[in-house]
Amino acid sequence: MRMRMHPRTGSTAGPSMAAATESVPATQREEPVRDDAAVETAEEAKEPAEADITELCRDMFSKMATYLTGELTATSEDYKLLENMNKLTSLKYLEMKDIAINISRNLKDLNQKYAELQPYLDQINVIEEQVAALEQAAYKLDAYSKKLEAKYKKLEKR
Repeated sequence: MRMRMHPRTGSTAGPSMAAATESVPATQREEPVRDDAAVETAEEAKEPAEADITELCRDMFSKMATYLTGELTATSEDYKLLENMNKLTSLKYLEMKDIAINISRNLKDLNQKYAELQPYLDQINVIEEQVAALEQAAYKLDAYSKKLEAKYKKLEKR
């Protein structure tokens, strides 16, 4: 068996490969030019030992359990916080309800007292109107007395 070396790549190919390359036209046989500096060499992927896989799985499950426990704890704490906020809000609304009931009761008492005072307020309004009328009468009487005095002085001068 004779091995042929490819002129561009430097790789060797067996007789079947050589025959395959000879039967293909020259334009199809050409491979693209490769820069050896850009070609990376890959190491063969080796499977880790069974014990390593088991240990890695245990580690992964342990970390996942820790993560999920943290997430669930955070969610649980959020719900506890919401529960406490709801309790405080409920208490605040109860306080506001008591305040509103007291205000309503006091308003009813004030309305009742105002209703009891209303006859007296009506009397005060009547008295005020009478005082205003009396005041107007006093002004008229004063004006009339001044005219009368002026006439008397005029007659006395004659």
